[in-house]
Amino acid sequence: MTGRPGGRLEGKVALVTGAGSVGPGWGNGRAMAVIFAQEGASVFLVDRDEESVEVTAKQVREAGGTVVTRVGDVTDPASVEAFVDGCAAELGGLDVLVNNVGGSRAGGVEQLSLEAWNDQLQVNLTSVFLGCKYAVPHMRAAGGGSIINVSSASGLRYTGAAQVGYASAKAAIIQLSRVTAVQYAAERIRVNTVVPGQLHTPMVEARLAGQRAGGDVAKLLEQRQARIPIGFMGDGRDTAYAALFFASEESRFVTGAEIVVDGGMTVRCD
Repeated sequence: MTGRPGGRLEGKVALVTGAGSVGPGWGNGRAMAVIFAQEGASVFLVDRDEESVEVTAKQVREAGGTVVTRVGDVTDPASVEAFVDGCAAELGGLDVLVNNVGGSRAGGVEQLSLEAWNDQLQVNLTSVFLGCKYAVPHMRAAGGGSIINVSSASGLRYTGAAQVGYASAKAAIIQLSRVTAVQYAAERIRVNTVVPGQLHTPMVEARLAGQRAGGDVAKLLEQRQARIPIGFMGDGRDTAYAALFFASEESRFVTGAEIVVDGGMTVRCD
């Protein structure tokens, strides 16, 4: 499939953080980068792993898209300001920002160290704050834009593992998005949140199985699948299609909203 004239994001510039992937397959950032490009956007991709983000860029080019990559640290204000400004300078603007970086650490209030707690807030929440902070002036100057923040079902309910830092930060992203949406609505800057559930992304094999199932990937997948009423696990492409709606003009009247992408997991009773 190739990027095409008349796509849902034709003529738009989209910046996606966390656009690499920890392994083969469809992570959220990689899927968003490729699908946005397929829909006509020029994409500016940021990740801390240069090799991984270049793999994503190769897939974007194969889809017929225009792409620029940058190694960056989403928790460092100077780095975020530099890559946001760089996007606007190199691609001629900034219409869509996706704050996608995140990662979980196991532990409740007794088990999680203060250092780990602070790290979880930095990676999952401060990164979103910084992205919004430096993107808003560019979008204001352009007459509007769309900011899409990626939260998690862990920010809505307990999902089977004590990870208090991650859950707290992901819950806070939703409220940060709502407050920012109201503040900038009159300037046509829309701010919305995608809330993925327990997807089968490369993170399962690379990290989560070791944290939660003694390295047994099949066991973890079975546990996660059992929580999902729809009967199968989605992947990063499902997150990306929700983000695509928020990025496009189809959602021009939508701000301060959430799309939950979880196969019904967070609304079941048991």
